[in-house]
Amino acid sequence: MADYHDDLRLAHALADAADAATTARFRALDLKVETKPDMTPVSEADRAAEELIRAGLQKERPEDAILGEEYGVEGTGPRRWVIDPIDGTKNYVRGVPVWATLIALMEEGESGFQPVVGVVSAPALGRRWWAAKGLGAFTGADFASGSRIGVSRVASLADASFAYSSLSGWEERGKLDAFLDLTRACWRTRAYGDFWPYMMVAEGSVDLCAEPELSLWDMAAVAIVVQEAGGSYTGLDGRPGPHSGNAAASNGLLHEELLGRLGHEGAAGA
Repeated sequence: MADYHDDLRLAHALADAADAATTARFRALDLKVETKPDMTPVSEADRAAEELIRAGLQKERPEDAILGEEYGVEGTGPRRWVIDPIDGTKNYVRGVPVWATLIALMEEGESGFQPVVGVVSAPALGRRWWAAKGLGAFTGADFASGSRIGVSRVASLADASFAYSSLSGWEERGKLDAFLDLTRACWRTRAYGDFWPYMMVAEGSVDLCAEPELSLWDMAAVAIVVQEAGGSYTGLDGRPGPHSGNAAASNGLLHEELLGRLGHEGAAGA
């Protein structure tokens, strides 16, 4: 099995640099915010953080490709770093502390590119999570002081906590009724949004979550953390990993039922 310790240490160092840039501009009165062509916001901090991460990768991993939300794809090859400089930009620009820098390394294999390293750093919450293939999932202040995390053992929806982002996406895709039926079947539901519910699944404080529309940079880092914590991460179609344009994550025990209610007929867990 490949050893990803050095890649994981590098991802932490890159996250440290990004955290310094993003926290310096968080809640700044003169923060510059623009609207991208897809009508989503981007701040100067998004761009600065991605530039820092790219510069670090170009120095330390010049042979690796890079995909980032703000500056697209650079390079080719069997290893690709995937960056979301600020996941939760709408929260960031409004002063809500629920946002994070997501850094993942994906490697090409028999089933295509899959994440093998992931760091999720939420400095305004004072939290960081990380994982690497075969090494487990952790949370803590830094690489050296992490505590291992794992998913829950809740096996019934009636006892489960379900997290989601919003209702509008489900309505747009004609799945609002199915979504609401799922919420009624669960013990508890909360709309945490963005990266956070996936980290809660990995920690075992939430049992399942799903989103109807996402990009690869939203998913690559969180997927490996959930998987290494013992959970399942697929698309709503049951395809393993972060490639379906949407996501279903769970403790594994509830995954078949989650996909059955929100995904396609015959979807299988991973």
